[in-house]
Amino acid sequence: MILFAGTAKLFQTSQKPVEVQLLALGDSVTLGDMTVSVTALRDIADRTLVDVTMVGVAEAQAMDGWKILASGEVSDPVMLPVGAGTECTLTKLTETLTCTVAFPVSEGTRTIAYIRAGEQRQWATAP
Repeated sequence: MILFAGTAKLFQTSQKPVEVQLLALGDSVTLGDMTVSVTALRDIADRTLVDVTMVGVAEAQAMDGWKILASGEVSDPVMLPVGAGTECTLTKLTETLTCTVAFPVSEGTRTIAYIRAGEQRQWATAP
């Protein structure tokens, strides 16, 4: 009986449309205790670079939780080339960290996602 009820609930929830809110570049949002924003996106020869701001949690790895969706593929951050931006280090409780997250070079419509505390928010990079 419990298995049937669980299956029925899964079917009900899978039939509901999922609403995804796309934030604009510059919009800030709070996930858990961390407030983040994507402020810019640019391309260099072998990377897509994303400028972000983060504040609200002491000593968190700033690179954790960032993803890019481009051409139907999700990618994790990669090493930031020397001189290409400010390296993402540890976040601070009250001081805003502004840094650059590097991803593999990508084309087409790109969406930047941040995942923290069981929540996910996404920024559209094209109008």
